[in-house]
Amino acid sequence: MKNIRIPAHFYAFTAMIFWGMSFIWSSILLKYYQPITIILFRLLLSSAFLFFILRFFWQEEKIQKKDIRLIVLSALFNPFLYFLGENYGLKYSTPTLASVVIATIPVFSPLVAFLTVREKLTSINLVGIGISFIGVVLMLIRKDLSFETDVRGIIFLFCAVISALFYSVLLRKLTVKYSALLLIACQNLIGVILFIPLFLIFDLKTIHEIRLNGEIIASYILLSILASSLSFVFFAHSVKLIGISKTNIFSNLIPVFTAFFSFLFLSEIFSAQKIAGILLVVGGVYLSERNKPGLG
Repeated sequence: MKNIRIPAHFYAFTAMIFWGMSFIWSSILLKYYQPITIILFRLLLSSAFLFFILRFFWQEEKIQKKDIRLIVLSALFNPFLYFLGENYGLKYSTPTLASVVIATIPVFSPLVAFLTVREKLTSINLVGIGISFIGVVLMLIRKDLSFETDVRGIIFLFCAVISALFYSVLLRKLTVKYSALLLIACQNLIGVILFIPLFLIFDLKTIHEIRLNGEIIASYILLSILASSLSFVFFAHSVKLIGISKTNIFSNLIPVFTAFFSFLFLSEIFSAQKIAGILLVVGGVYLSERNKPGLG
């Protein structure tokens, strides 16, 4: 039997579907649990799965003592601060809006690179930032200039964006030494440790009131295995095959997938203004990514 050759772009495309769906699965779980509980058990299941893969199917890697502090610091930004921002943002907004705001991370990355390592900031980067910002504003306000959604959701979501940007700076230093699988497994485990005190203080007293059902179990498994584990593996493999710039272009699809699945499963309603906002954000991200070297 011949080996089936999987196209390189399949990995990036599949990762984006899983990440797009993650906002749907999180929204379902928010009907039952508080954000801290969702994040803790998501990371716990993901860590167990990833360390299982590392133990039985991955070549052995050891972390140097001098890098432990950097890995802990990176885990503080992501998953700890990032997931707090994303999940509380999702609690006070909609899956589509959350995914659109999170999709601006690649747009602002050149700005952070300029401020931290003085990487050149081009006019196309600035245009991309401007277009994406206009798109987000279109999704946030109504015709009478009042806010479409709870302001708290937007604040939390942009806190997640800022956390992800700082995380990307630290991750750049770590990925030259360690595999993405090992880093994500360790960071998720550190995230579990950081979230346990918050869970014990805020959520433990209420968790017994919720009875498990098929929807909860399915959402947790899909969120943990597909969105928090396999997506990162597929993304890393895609980067290896076609490069970071070409892979990042696929991130433009995340809000599109989220919008489609929100309409399909959550009956989210989209006005022409919201659709225009989504297209502007996606266009801004595409411009920023298109200007990076290595695209073919």
